[in-house]
Order: sequence, then structure tokens, then C-alpha cells
Amino acid sequence: MLIPHDTRIALDTVVDLVNTAPETDRPEDERNDGLADVEALYEFTRRHRISGVGDLGEKDLRAVQDVRTRFAEIFATQDTRIAAGLVNSLVAAAGTTPQLSNHDGYDWHVHYFSPDASIADHLAADCGMALAFIVVAGELERLRRCEAPDCRDAFVDLSRNRSRRYCSSRTCGNRLHVAAYRARRREAAG
Repeated sequence: MLIPHDTRIALDTVVDLVNTAPETDRPEDERNDGLADVEALYEFTRRHRISGVGDLGEKDLRAVQDVRTRFAEIFATQDTRIAAGLVNSLVAAAGTTPQLSNHDGYDWHVHYFSPDASIADHLAADCGMALAFIVVAGELERLRRCEAPDCRDAFVDLSRNRSRRYCSSRTCGNRLHVAAYRARRREAAG
């Protein structure tokens, strides 16, 4: 699947955004919200080199948390109609204004948000359009959650044969493979 550079960046951003959500299947005292405050939102924008971010406040934080919830709903469904409806809703509410841009050392790419858009509209438009391309390509099954029992992180499976099962082969995948290897060794030893 050929994915342009700007779409790949938007997919990485939406995955990271979804993964900031507190894990609802854990006890409340063990839930960790990666976007719990405005400073965490500023850090998110720095980490993802999101351009044009001005002063952020509580209203921006709540709006981004709402967008995050709606993106998580897209990762939770395998129904193309539902995913398309969610993407359409996000993109329409953001007031998309496609325009070509080259900034911060990036070659020409498309921004789908207006220059004065809020951070929530920026994320909804750019990341929503990246997800739209996945839906249009008939590749919704590439939007996945890690299969490791203690991890439910979102990821986009860009492997050729759509076989990726873990958010990271270096952490979750390796940990499970080592555990399986050790279990086989114990069983063989009797």
C-alpha cells in the first residue's frame, strides 16, 4: 500500500493520539491519560511537530480529547459504513480547507485545515483525511489494536500481508515470543 509522506505522518499522529486515552478496562486508579492537562497537549504538539499551534487552553484540551474519542471509535469498528460516517462527521465539523503547503523542511503536501484552525480541527481534518484514505482503499482492517494481553494500543498495520499483530515487535511481540519460548523449554524439560 503506497502512502504519501504527509498521510503517514497523520496516521502516526492519530495512532499516538488514540494511544493517549486512558485504558478503560483497567481499575480507575491505574488509568493513565496521556492528555490529562494542557501541558501534555503542548508536548503532544511538539512531539508531532504540529505547525501553527498558538496558545492552548482547557477548551482546546477538551476538544482534542473529544476528537481522540471519535478516532478511537474508528479503530474499534470493522464496519466500513460506520467508519466512513465517523470520518465524514469529523472532517465536516473541522471545516476542511485543502491547500498545498511546504514548511519546516517538508516538501509539498496537503493540509486539510484552514490556517487559523483550532488544534482539534487541525487534528480532525488532517488525521481524519488520512483515515479516509484507509477507508477508501478498502483497508479498514489495517487499523488494529495490539493483541498482547496487557496492551491494547492502536496501530496501523502497513505490512505487505496484513499480518502484524502487535503494536511493536520490539516490545509486545518480543515479550510474548520470549514467554512462549520459555514455556516450550519448560515443557520439554519435563
